[in-house]
Amino acid sequence: MSEHSYDLAVIGSGPGGYVCALRAAQLGLKVAVIEKDPYRGGTCLNIGCIPSKALLHSSHLFAEAKHGAVHGILIKKVEIDVAKLMERKQKVVQQLRGGVDGLLKKRKVTVMEGHGKLLGEGKIAVSGKDAQTVSAKNIVIATGSVPVDLPFLKFDGNAIVSSDQAIAFEKVPESLIVVGGGAIGLELGSVWSRLGAKVTVVEFLPGIAAGADPDISKLAERIFKKQGLTIETETKVTGAEQKGGKVTLFAEKKGKSVSYEAEKILVAVGRKAFTDGLGLDEAGVKRDERGRIAVDDHLRTSVDGIWAIGDVVAGPMLAHKAEEDGVAVAEWIAGKAGHIDWEQVPGVIYTHPEIATVGLTEKSAKDQGIAVKVGKFNLAANGRAIASDATEGIVKVIADAKTDKLLGASIVAAGASEMIASVVAHMTYGGSAEDLARTVHAHPTISEAIKEAAMAVDNWAIHSA
Repeated sequence: MSEHSYDLAVIGSGPGGYVCALRAAQLGLKVAVIEKDPYRGGTCLNIGCIPSKALLHSSHLFAEAKHGAVHGILIKKVEIDVAKLMERKQKVVQQLRGGVDGLLKKRKVTVMEGHGKLLGEGKIAVSGKDAQTVSAKNIVIATGSVPVDLPFLKFDGNAIVSSDQAIAFEKVPESLIVVGGGAIGLELGSVWSRLGAKVTVVEFLPGIAAGADPDISKLAERIFKKQGLTIETETKVTGAEQKGGKVTLFAEKKGKSVSYEAEKILVAVGRKAFTDGLGLDEAGVKRDERGRIAVDDHLRTSVDGIWAIGDVVAGPMLAHKAEEDGVAVAEWIAGKAGHIDWEQVPGVIYTHPEIATVGLTEKSAKDQGIAVKVGKFNLAANGRAIASDATEGIVKVIADAKTDKLLGASIVAAGASEMIASVVAHMTYGGSAEDLARTVHAHPTISEAIKEAAMAVDNWAIHSA
């Protein structure tokens, strides 16, 4: 095999990997990206974030069309063409794939298709289409994550599936059980419920949207139930059986045995770091107790010159977190002052309404012994929400009781994923609830609810009774 030398070689081309490569190239480094799959963009672009959002948008339009009469929009018959739906989803993916490839080419990043394995001493063996040996002063591992199955609920790709298959069903299943009430389960459960499937979400914890404050979780559960989803919390899955074209899920709820039957089961209980075949142990790269690559606060591994970012290290498994990791590492490698604040990475569930959070919740702050002030504003009192038929939701702002410093926020609203950024911006510079409250928001907008919630922290919200 031929051998080429680079300043930086990135293994993996997901949001963390390709962004790291692009930033490093901007800073003048000679960069290579090694990707085992035929497409760049990783899980997020190809079988995760992007295709699921395309399906969420299309299915939301379908659901809205079916309920247009209240707005004076009369449609006699609304039907769904799943093949067309999937075709549009794939066009979105292909357009973004082309965009990533175009950026890598423009920045003169060398792309190699093949599986990368660490050989030690700054060398990587690339096996596959572009087989060769790569030598690099720095190596970044950005190989992402894969869905977690359960010992008694193994993926078969047909009746028991992961999100990989659930974004590509050829027809709307008559019924679907979703094991896991987190972001993936709620999003894909919403997609297929809107399109006509009978969806049951089975969650082990007391509430859905793990990590959210109980009041936020309960509100979300109530909304999703109104939309037609069945939600079973505090339910422990124990096994499954396939028979006669159906699959039965067995579980325990409040000490009693229960079962649920459906055409398909989507297992959405989380993801795990993908490190197969990287040669980590042989290269001396240490892992933590959960199999993730162990890194310091600058994302350096136990081996000099090897870094790790995104889903393969501890922290939230989110594309935007991986991107921030990638940018910071590229800057550190180039001798710049990279920076990340992992405490201010927002999380979003892209249902309708969306659920967006950042920083501490009321519960997590109190669990840490922090005295807090809380401000809430219900969207039922927001003019734009009323005009848009989007009144189900709330904004909740958490501030330090002594200093008024913003500690976190939760938003349940249409467009919450866009709204949360304004809270993150204030938190980034250490802003207070009053700073947020005195930020001018256009009227009428749903984002005014953020201002009102921040005002409510000190009991001066204008539009609350």
